Amino acid sequence: MKILAIGAHPDDLEILCGGTLAKYSQKGHKIFMAHLCNGNMGGKKISSKQLIKIRDKEAKESAGLIKAESLGPIAGDLDLYPTKEMRMKVVDIIRYAKPDIIITHSINDYMPDHIITGQIVFDSAFTSTLPLYKTKYPAYENIVPVYSMDTVAGIRFEPTIYVDITEVFEIKKKMFLCHKSQYKWLKGHHNSDPINLIESMGKFRGVQCGVEYAEAFKRVDVWGRIRPLDLNL
Repeated sequence: MKILAIGAHPDDLEILCGGTLAKYSQKGHKIFMAHLCNGNMGGKKISSKQLIKIRDKEAKESAGLIKAESLGPIAGDLDLYPTKEMRMKVVDIIRYAKPDIIITHSINDYMPDHIITGQIVFDSAFTSTLPLYKTKYPAYENIVPVYSMDTVAGIRFEPTIYVDITEVFEIKKKMFLCHKSQYKWLKGHHNSDPINLIESMGKFRGVQCGVEYAEAFKRVDVWGRIRPLDLNL
């Protein structure tokens, strides 16, 4: 199978579904890790131009740990809007990857780029199937399931699916730690140690489903996208 995960920024996927992606990769599936924003606002003492290069390199290093293909970005941080231009770019990401499953942000998350990513991906997943909607790539007519990944800290998110990531939890942490530019930034700006956040979220979702560490998801249940499968393979 081919799994396309689309996050807002480099490091979002690692925090929210990195373990699941690592698990899929170990089972021989093709993984695409896309980030729609270039990360140019994720710092304080580094210029935006420098951050774009640094964060692209970090994203590729992280994806490389699980042999995933890194895609994006299409916009700057906080320059992502639900416009036709942005939708067309996301449609082409989907048409390029030709996924069997799409994973993206919940529209109940904590900041605009996450919320808009979730909405654009949902819209684009349908649009990508239409042959008369012309973009760079031809239509990918498969209507595939879309899954929302957990919100940061699990706030306002009620999971319906859990994935046991206990065996790949160290890989998940290594993936995040590839994003060296973000460790101090997140710790300072958000007053939260990101590794503690990852561990706490993993343990919290693990307690809910009876394992040591887990990641949580919710399938977007709309007509045409409900399939007799879940994320646990």
